[in-house]
Amino acid sequence: MSGVGIGQRPENRRQKTVKVMWTAIWLAYLGAPVSDLLHGGHAVGVQVLGWIGLVAFVVWYMLLLFRTGRGERTRLVLGSLAVLAAESTLLALTLGREWLVLFVYVAIASGAALPLRLARWTIPGASALLTAMALVVPGGTSFIAGLLLPALLGGFAMTGVRELVRTTIALREARATVAQLAANEERLRLARDLHDLLGHSLSLITLKSELAGRMLPAHPDKAAQQVADIEQVSRQALVDVREAVTGYRRARLAPELAGAKVALTAAGVDAELPGEPDPAHLPEDSEAALAWALREAVTNVVRHSGARRCVVELLERQTLDGAVLELSVEDNGSGGPASANAPGNGLTGLAERLEKAGGTLEASGSRRGFRLVARVPAGAATDVGSGA
Repeated sequence: MSGVGIGQRPENRRQKTVKVMWTAIWLAYLGAPVSDLLHGGHAVGVQVLGWIGLVAFVVWYMLLLFRTGRGERTRLVLGSLAVLAAESTLLALTLGREWLVLFVYVAIASGAALPLRLARWTIPGASALLTAMALVVPGGTSFIAGLLLPALLGGFAMTGVRELVRTTIALREARATVAQLAANEERLRLARDLHDLLGHSLSLITLKSELAGRMLPAHPDKAAQQVADIEQVSRQALVDVREAVTGYRRARLAPELAGAKVALTAAGVDAELPGEPDPAHLPEDSEAALAWALREAVTNVVRHSGARRCVVELLERQTLDGAVLELSVEDNGSGGPASANAPGNGLTGLAERLEKAGGTLEASGSRRGFRLVARVPAGAATDVGSGA
């Protein structure tokens, strides 16, 4: 038989049965009132009224406990507890000291159904009412020691159970929220990777296809070379997409610099690129962020700028916040992919990447065209390579 987790509502009949059984098992202490009805020598009419009162008390008590944690209004709970206390008082006064045990259940229900700020008053209140009734009911003083301590301990123990239920529910909701945020983050990562990968690769394939088309009539050998390059780029794009989907891809500057030279040259852009950086001294997050920045910037130059010249610089600078690696890509074209007030998806995703690596992105028009500057923390001393 399956159980019910703490703070979790029963979802089927079996789980409801388990919860009812665990709640009802503590009703064994009502044996004293039951014995009084069976063997107390009461008249038939009194017995009938006593059974009705006992059944009504148990049903009300079970409903109050069973619905604990469903967000009932405090006034409704307080009213229900007042009904239980009044019924306990009436039964104890009319039927005798055996019915004083009902006040223990009132205290337990207070701890289970009320927040601690109220239960810390209602539990002692129910215990005080128990004491007062024990002093009034004949022979009730002999029951005070056996009932007062269970009322106090049981009531405050239930406040701990209630807090445990509340904490468990909050933890379950937080876990669901974290899972949802992780799924959203993974979708954003995949979207950024696919945009950067496919945008660059498809632009290069388009350029080389156009070149092959123009060369085909007069220079079939050169056209064949362009077709071979298209095949290589497409195969590499397929590998990159698979790595991006599985989450294993980490961009590196050296391959991106080589790919940038190929793309710019194929587009007829005069490229000035730095030497290859030393990967041993580059922080992984910083290198990956700058590699994606270089890919996005070169893709924008090829697709949007109409530039004839592009200068890429990779420098290490000292700032007030420490050493930073700075990548700048400047062209002499007509402008970037979008205005500064309405950046495109590529620049938006790139800014997010750099922000996660602790860096910044600047993209704006210059006197000669468009300039993109990406900065990331440099970490240890780095040999970023020489200029063109």
